[in-house]
Amino acid sequence: MKASTLLLPFLSLTLATATPVLPVSPSWAQTRFQGDEQVSIQVYQKASPAVVTIRAGNGNGSGSIISPDGLVLTGEHVVSGFRTVQVITQTGARYTARVIATDRQRDLALLRLENVQGRLPTLPLASREGIQVGQRVFAIGSPFGLSGTYTTGILSRIAPNGDLQTDAAINPGNSGGPLLNSRGELIGVNRAILSPGSVGGNIGIGFATSILNAQEFIAQNRNNPGPAVATRPEARPNLPNAQGVRLGVALDPETLTVREVEPNSPAEAIGLRPGDRLLAVNGRPLEDPEELRAFLDRRPRAMVLTVARQGRVANVLIRF
Repeated sequence: MKASTLLLPFLSLTLATATPVLPVSPSWAQTRFQGDEQVSIQVYQKASPAVVTIRAGNGNGSGSIISPDGLVLTGEHVVSGFRTVQVITQTGARYTARVIATDRQRDLALLRLENVQGRLPTLPLASREGIQVGQRVFAIGSPFGLSGTYTTGILSRIAPNGDLQTDAAINPGNSGGPLLNSRGELIGVNRAILSPGSVGGNIGIGFATSILNAQEFIAQNRNNPGPAVATRPEARPNLPNAQGVRLGVALDPETLTVREVEPNSPAEAIGLRPGDRLLAVNGRPLEDPEELRAFLDRRPRAMVLTVARQGRVANVLIRF
């Protein structure tokens, strides 16, 4: 309080002797931001009201509202094992959402918000012409729980299976959120980052499921009553171990969840730990431990392992 009292006379004097400030004309205010900067601002203002934070147990993720009555598109790993989750909009409104469909291979899930009043803001879906390598892209999500976080980059690559690669920063909590083009259209669902070491950490290579690969999933399941998934699986005793050759993990053969990690193994070196779930090798989804065993039996020099942990996904580079 004493410091504030001393500053008040100085502030009064400064304001009294300063050059009068003229009102800002609307035309100047509208042209303060030009070119790419203005595009970025417009995309965020248009899209962010339709981006939500998803809370599933102790994990956080993001999602996109794609219909005004409360249909939300997100990642399967964000809601894996849950019948219902909590969804929070940019205005702070909270909804219970039912999981009505999942696609583990493409890492997609559809949610239906309950007790929606009125029409919700939505994200339009891009066409094939709206998805081109080299275009500017924009990601909105809740990395580390910071809802409404906005990052930009370019579309770096389109994989043969249609998956998108970008250098826009994608971090834990962005999973399931939108990747957008400069028209504010949804071009992909953010799902993973490439991490050269332990799970986590962004090096500028992120991946998203193309909206073109999601459109059939949406059309087939948007009217499902739900819930469409089982409750989170309980650990089962005496399950046979699936020992990954040269990797050093024991897996639950039904869920591909890591049960044990051998000391001084490649798995320990990259930071795998019990509870992690193995999703894919070199972008190819894993359906059972034998697929991992067969791949490792070929004695590769390196591999990219897609791992889910507590509602987020990372691609981890392993060198043997």
